[in-house]
Amino acid sequence: MTRYIQRHSLLTRVTHGVAAIACILLAVTGLFVFVPSLGGGIMGGDFTHAMRMLHRVFAIPFVLVPLFAILKSPKGFVHLMRDDVFGKWDKDDFAWAMKFPLYLFAPGKVHMPPQHHVKSAQRLADGALIFFCVFLAVSGMILWLNTGLLPDGGWKVTFSPETLLVARLVHDVFFFLTVFVGIAHIYLGAGIFQPYRGTARIMFGDGKVSESDAAYHWGYWANEELALGKNVTVEKDPVK
Repeated sequence: MTRYIQRHSLLTRVTHGVAAIACILLAVTGLFVFVPSLGGGIMGGDFTHAMRMLHRVFAIPFVLVPLFAILKSPKGFVHLMRDDVFGKWDKDDFAWAMKFPLYLFAPGKVHMPPQHHVKSAQRLADGALIFFCVFLAVSGMILWLNTGLLPDGGWKVTFSPETLLVARLVHDVFFFLTVFVGIAHIYLGAGIFQPYRGTARIMFGDGKVSESDAAYHWGYWANEELALGKNVTVEKDPVK
């Protein structure tokens, strides 16, 4: 028998999943928008146009689903920003961040201090991704509206050349920053990095984490949850 702690709600998992998939699809289609000759030279101009249209389609859930989650659970959003992203660091948070580079290359040889609900370095990464995505959404919407919100060019809002130049620059810069941080996030969060193997269930399963994994990764948070008990379940170990 193994004890599990419910780490993420269904709303959190769905929002994260939709945003993650949409972000990947936006990155792929955005590459053809950023370098039109890439698609035009291979498959012709129609392909590039299709990628541009798909880029707009994928932007809709990327923006609307997180907004729905915020409206559905405003307290959860406040908790995310106040306690996780902008939460005060203690000495263990600073120690964890200082040891992380070595831990990344030799996890078995570095003892990491216990952490709260979100690790200190992850708070920086999560905050950066939220910040980047907001700028991507706003700049992208400006560029989209300037050509018409509808496929036929309807609902068009004309912006000045200076505004469009800034919007393109912001969109391009934050596109590359998001891809860079996103790749690191996938490497760590998807269980590719050895210490995180088996934890993909947290975001892409039922949201639960075993007591041992919780104690290893988020010691303070695990102890708090185990003491409260309301998010703790006991499950039979799978037969091997």
